Amino acid sequence: MIAQKRQQLILTLLREHSPLTVPELERRLRASPATVRRDLTFLEQLGKIVRTHGGLMHPDDATGEVPFDRKSRAALAAKQGLADAAAALVEAGGTVFVDAGTTAFEVGKRLLAQKDLTIVTNSIPLLPLRAVEGTRVIALGGEVRIVSLALVGAGALEWVKRIKIDVAFLGTSGIDPADGPTTTELSEAGLKSAIVAKARRVAVLGDASKWGRPATIRYADWAQVHDLFTDHTPTRAERAALATRGTKLHVVAR
Repeated sequence: MIAQKRQQLILTLLREHSPLTVPELERRLRASPATVRRDLTFLEQLGKIVRTHGGLMHPDDATGEVPFDRKSRAALAAKQGLADAAAALVEAGGTVFVDAGTTAFEVGKRLLAQKDLTIVTNSIPLLPLRAVEGTRVIALGGEVRIVSLALVGAGALEWVKRIKIDVAFLGTSGIDPADGPTTTELSEAGLKSAIVAKARRVAVLGDASKWGRPATIRYADWAQVHDLFTDHTPTRAERAALATRGTKLHVVAR
C-alpha cells in the first residue's frame, strides 16, 4: 500500500475509533512499526493527529468534545441497533423527547416514521427531517451549542416546564455502572436532568465504547432511569446493581 493511501486509512480509522494504539494500527494496516512511525510523524506535522504515549488520537479529542458530525459516524451500526430496540418502547398517541446525542438522533429518525406521535427535541439535525402525516415535531427554544448541535440554556429549560413527556430518549457521553449516565457539559447536563424529572419513562442509550468510561457530570441516578440500552455485556454484579435500582437492562446483539 502506498504511503498516501495508508495515511488516509489512518485518518479514516481515527475518525471512527479515536483513540488508537500503535500496535492496533500496525495490525490493521499490516505495516511494520517503522512504516507506521513514519506515517504518524508526517500526519502529526500536518496537525491531522495528536500523538500520545503508545498511540494517537483525533485532534478534536485532545481539545475537548467531539463535533456531532464526526461523532455520528462512530459505532454507527451499534447505534442503529440500539435505536431499533429503543423505538419499540413508543406507543401511538404519546409525547416523546429525543435529545441531541447521536444515538438518540437515530431513535428520532425512526420515530419520525411512526404515526400519531408528538416528538419534542433539542436536536438541531433532527428538525429538518420529514415526519409522516399525523406526527408533529416541536423544537425546544434555547441557545445553540455548535459542537453538539443542541439547543440548551434557560430558554430550553423554560420549555421543559410546559410539556408532558411519556418517554424520554437520552444519550450519554459515558456510563458509570455504579452511579449513572454522564455527560461532558453543564448546560446539556442541566437540560437532561430537567427532562429526567419530567418524563414518565426515561430510556438511556449508550454503545459499548461508553461503558465504564464516565464523563465529568452525572445527570441522573440509575434509580431515575427505567431502561438502559447498550451493546455491552455487563458483569453479573453490574446487572444486579442495575436491577436493584429498578433499571431494566436491554443488551442489544452486535
